[in-house]
Amino acid sequence: MKQAQQVNPSGCFDKTWSGQAPSCWSYDYIIDTRSPAEFRLDRLPGAVNWPVLDDRQRETIGTLYQLEGAFKAKREGAILVARNIASLIEQHARGIDKEARLLIYCWRGGNRSGSLSTVLARIGFRCDLLEGGYKAFRRWVMEDSARRISLLHFQIIAGRTGSGKTDLLHQLAAQGAQVIDLEALAKHRGSLLGAQPELIQPSQRLFETELWFRLGQLKPDKAVWLESESRKIGQIQIPEPLIEKMRASNHYQLEVDATLRTKYLLNHYQYWIYHPHELEHRLVRLKDFMAAETFAVLSQYLAEGRMQDFVHQLLEKYYDPLYDRSIAKNYRARKNSISLDRLDHESLRALAQSLCQDSPAIKV
Repeated sequence: MKQAQQVNPSGCFDKTWSGQAPSCWSYDYIIDTRSPAEFRLDRLPGAVNWPVLDDRQRETIGTLYQLEGAFKAKREGAILVARNIASLIEQHARGIDKEARLLIYCWRGGNRSGSLSTVLARIGFRCDLLEGGYKAFRRWVMEDSARRISLLHFQIIAGRTGSGKTDLLHQLAAQGAQVIDLEALAKHRGSLLGAQPELIQPSQRLFETELWFRLGQLKPDKAVWLESESRKIGQIQIPEPLIEKMRASNHYQLEVDATLRTKYLLNHYQYWIYHPHELEHRLVRLKDFMAAETFAVLSQYLAEGRMQDFVHQLLEKYYDPLYDRSIAKNYRARKNSISLDRLDHESLRALAQSLCQDSPAIKV
């Protein structure tokens, strides 16, 4: 009779991988048995949610445990778990091939995942049970990310706000370069105007898990390109090992005229042009960080709909000085200046091609 096999995170995820999860780890399904709220906060890449207890049930059993003790909580929990497992098998398991490989986990690798994996294994499915559950995986993510970061060689794209850094990253990726787009992972562009209204930032944990997955796809014998960032992207904190490695890495400084950067930002942040009241609300949050005269001028430009003047003033009086201080303080390695008089697709594509060709060979 088949039984679920215990596996630990280091045994599952210790190599560099290609492709998408979960197939890149030779699993057909990764099944998260935690509640939907736990699943939304963070999960293994590629996981699907089979909640053995839903959010309300989990809260109810937790309250019962506190008020009446473990025995009653486990008894009532077992009733709910048994019913839910039957429903889950009816909904999902009928469509799974009997030869499929399944990795199953819950919070600590205990009751919830153990219950589901026991039933699935008895049916005849090939089940692995993640030892230590999500908590063990979470520890592995932080430890393994730091290890992978230490092995990689970074090249940093720097430049004042509106210099086309993100577009250049995309062009580098199109040329076959290894790229980490931190702002895409954080779902934020990293400035006053950086919030993307159609997107919600992930939890800190989910960001770190997705970053770890990206790190696992990268090879140490090729350079990895990133955009210079402050410690935070919106509400997301860049992990300390990564920000320190970035700051010590070689970087390329894009030098672009403020007028050109103003035009670029107006083209790329159309949402704020059509929602000036929301932009005004965000501007108020910067009031304490700029001179009163500057804030008054910016407010006037915004009220009059003078968006070009508004953006140019915001760059000149706020973003550029802030960026220059940050770069001088935090990015200590050699700087390679690149002057650009155009930020169109073809110019950035040509620059990306040149950077890829000039990128030094990495010895490992």
